[in-house]
Amino acid sequence: MLDNSRAKTGLETAEKRAETQLKLHDKQSEPDTREIPIDKVGVRGLRMPVQIRDKAHVLQNTIATIGMYVDLPKEFKGTHMSRFIEVLHAHGSVVHVENITDILYAMQGKLKSATAHLEMEFPFFLVKRAPVSGLESVMDYVARFDATACGREIDFVLTVKAPVTTLCPCSKAISRYGAHNQRGTVGVQLRSRQSIWIEDVIALVEASASSELYALLKRQDEKAVTERAYDNPVFVEDLVRNVALRLNAHPDVTWYKVEAENYESIHNHNAYASIEKG
Repeated sequence: MLDNSRAKTGLETAEKRAETQLKLHDKQSEPDTREIPIDKVGVRGLRMPVQIRDKAHVLQNTIATIGMYVDLPKEFKGTHMSRFIEVLHAHGSVVHVENITDILYAMQGKLKSATAHLEMEFPFFLVKRAPVSGLESVMDYVARFDATACGREIDFVLTVKAPVTTLCPCSKAISRYGAHNQRGTVGVQLRSRQSIWIEDVIALVEASASSELYALLKRQDEKAVTERAYDNPVFVEDLVRNVALRLNAHPDVTWYKVEAENYESIHNHNAYASIEKG
């Protein structure tokens, strides 16, 4: 008798649950009468583990901040935000760079959209040797992927931001003792016919500055770095032009934008320059 009562109660609970689910309404799919399509709608600020294949063909584990968006036709009230997360997790708990195209196509299909956008920004790490002592340390850079699928066409932009040091040519020319220098950041955005390694973009930027930076320097290393910068003074204008020259010579680069910002050491403002081509 007791078992039958429990079975009856369980059946009634299941029926109530099913009835409640039937009553759930899909507000996002309701029609919208304002006749205004939305270019990009989705989620941003997602943080997930990713694996980046570096030039040594080793998978580097890092954490990416991710944004995912699709277009929304004018007749729909809203998109289904949960489906973006479903697409990510359908491709595994770790997003591989090689999966970007598949993720974009999956977003188009699952959200019934003509275009899909995926952005990933993450720290990228390099082990560097100090110039004299040879001691190793890890330097961090910022890398970013911006990928868009429009139909079956893919547009991909690589962004790399690298810190550098610059020494002022004017200060060196007019000063009896030394010259002021400062740390700066160079950002390179590019499109290319073939994939370009993040490390190669970093090397290109660092070669364009007064000197590259290191996380660990002993006294003999510090002497070498400061003297190298003194022998190679560059304005912020020189910096972006030096980077542009190297990008112009790269056979696979089809478009680029270079930005440089120096955090001035003797002014209460920053110096900035940019070049875009392609």
